[in-house]
Amino acid sequence: MLRADGISAGYRTGGPVITNVSLHLPADTTVGLLGPSGSGKSTLARVLALLHTPVHGVVSVDGEPVRRWRFRAPKSLRTRVGIVFQQPRTAVDPRLSMWDVIAEPLRAAGKHREITGRVRELAELSGVTDELLMRRANELSDGQLQRACLARALAPGPAYLICDEMAGMLDASTTAALVAAVQRYRRSTAAGVLAISHDTTLLNHWCEHTETLTTDRRQ
Repeated sequence: MLRADGISAGYRTGGPVITNVSLHLPADTTVGLLGPSGSGKSTLARVLALLHTPVHGVVSVDGEPVRRWRFRAPKSLRTRVGIVFQQPRTAVDPRLSMWDVIAEPLRAAGKHREITGRVRELAELSGVTDELLMRRANELSDGQLQRACLARALAPGPAYLICDEMAGMLDASTTAALVAAVQRYRRSTAAGVLAISHDTTLLNHWCEHTETLTTDRRQ
């Protein structure tokens, strides 16, 4: 289980964004997180993905408390949580082809022998064609680029996947394709999925249950 208990977090330029928030994500479950803009959904997502250090509270991954964050976190914890961000164009290096974007975490983990097979497997899962694999970000639509970002997030084989407004900028057909890809990954791995959105209809369709993060939790 991926757990956040009593989390308070913010940024240096302002006060707390979330205060005393708890959320539990079991394996093989899709949990929705609903909330308006400004409620702190993305901040909580970054804390859960070990990318942002909370001020208070505890995050644990399968019972192991997180004591260090970002690149200082142990690889065994970092690779167990994947994240797909809302804006794919700010999430990739524009100099890289989509093949290299997907292969990036595999190279970082030293899994060079697995790259070819794993990139092709994940490209097929997420709907990235061979032609798209050779293109760079400026040659792709937002939807095509987000498919590659999903494949990259899945490359290390995470036990938990956080989709932070993954489809917030996309049309209905692309959204459906991405959700289907995440569901296929969950079925094949028993991963836990946290689907973050302000779209109640999407979360009702996608998730077993949904929790709400409201602005009145802020101080």
